[in-house]
Amino acid sequence: MSEDAKTPSGPDLAAGISLDDIDDGAMLQGHVGADAVLLARRGNELFAVGAACTHYHGPLAEGLMVGDTVRCPWHHACFSLRTGEAVRAPAFDPLPRWRIQRQGDKVFVREKLDGASQKRAPAEAERSAWPESVVIVGGGAAGFAAAELLRRDGYDRPVILLSADDAPPCDRPNLSKDYLAGTAKESWIPLKSPKFYEKRAIDLRLNARVAAIDPRNRRVTLADGTALDYGALLLATGADPVRLDLPGADASVVHYLRSFADSRAIVAAAATAKRALVIGASFIGLEVAASLRARKIEVHVVGPEARPLERVVGVELGDVVRRLHEKNGIVFHLGQTVTKLDGKTATLSGGDTLAADLVVIGVGVRPAIALAEAAGLATDKGVTTDEYLQTSVPGIYAAGDIARWPDPHSGERIRVEHWVVAERQGQTAARNILGRRERFDAVPFFWSQHYDMAISYVGHATRWDATKVEGSLADNDGKVTFLQGDRPLAVATIFRDRDSLVAEAELEKRAAPK
Repeated sequence: MSEDAKTPSGPDLAAGISLDDIDDGAMLQGHVGADAVLLARRGNELFAVGAACTHYHGPLAEGLMVGDTVRCPWHHACFSLRTGEAVRAPAFDPLPRWRIQRQGDKVFVREKLDGASQKRAPAEAERSAWPESVVIVGGGAAGFAAAELLRRDGYDRPVILLSADDAPPCDRPNLSKDYLAGTAKESWIPLKSPKFYEKRAIDLRLNARVAAIDPRNRRVTLADGTALDYGALLLATGADPVRLDLPGADASVVHYLRSFADSRAIVAAAATAKRALVIGASFIGLEVAASLRARKIEVHVVGPEARPLERVVGVELGDVVRRLHEKNGIVFHLGQTVTKLDGKTATLSGGDTLAADLVVIGVGVRPAIALAEAAGLATDKGVTTDEYLQTSVPGIYAAGDIARWPDPHSGERIRVEHWVVAERQGQTAARNILGRRERFDAVPFFWSQHYDMAISYVGHATRWDATKVEGSLADNDGKVTFLQGDRPLAVATIFRDRDSLVAEAELEKRAAPK
């Protein structure tokens, strides 16, 4: 990732600038000594915060100011300009802040302020309504975000984070992108170090698989027989890869990608592989394909669709994605499925055969809702929640890939499998566990990387009447709006980061027609 936003540039804000040099609603990147600083103006108020997003160091000066917040252009993290707090994932760490002094028509940015949070301490009335403990089932995006937010908001009672994985919560999007391609260090993958959980008294338990939930007695039982009582429960069990029934396959060459261990196994197999077969032209499949090409492996992709990703991003962008992958050496076998895998040889529905010494299957996922179903919670191809992410059983919440919630923008109950959505739902669920009654109304967002092309997508469109294309998608400079009548449902962009932020903000203002 670029480090430009962390590099001092622009005017010396310590030396002062004219107030006329920064318009209302504008942001300016400058520096104070060796620190890159963002100066923002909202009416007569001025704010000075760090210029780099604390997620992947995106340049906030190229982002969007909404009210008294700033949004990162890369992955849409949102920060308070007043306090520096990361108010919406995927960033969790706050921005540093600086004191501002005005003298006449000049503005000076002075010393860096104490990093201590300015958040109001919870009132005793709030604390009295808090649950005695919180148990979180699932160590993915939603589970981690909920645990982190509970502690950040002052919750000081037991928080137990149960993960069936053998590794701490990790940066899962990287598992199919930079880490698999060999351009991200393994040390970058954990979301936080072990000290983070220790310092915040988050009881992270790995290899902890929950066997049953007893809503009546507010208890979860683990596979090893351990019983844990809870005051509030968050289900964030995620989704499991759809597994193909391919008898005869050489198990040593077949891989699925969901966990850190899965990605490590593919990396190890790629070290000696000459040819890879990716079954599934999904986002995960194509990101894996691109990462394996970065390792100079011959890659074939098999998928039943006429063009990759058409169901999500439409015809125009789907064609661009296909041409880009073909330009980078990917061989597609579209309109086909794998009917048989005999050892290391795949038979396609069209009759052709392909030999491969590495097979990665990415044909979708299914929400992991067996626990919820067995506990009697309402389900509908996901765990049904209200707008506060509470399930049909009071005191039990659901977030992430399993949650099906009433989306105010589409007017439908939807379930999405986006990393940032899961994190934001974890945060909203945590706030509601603390009694905040915060509706989950964020517009869904995801990003996908393919070689030098990054796709950002905001909104939710399972079907649309028409698409409006602006710019040149083939030249990595374009925008696709998905329309139902004249109403935009979603927007996909390629290297139009600010357009994506603007589209997100505009979609937030729209409610579904009555």
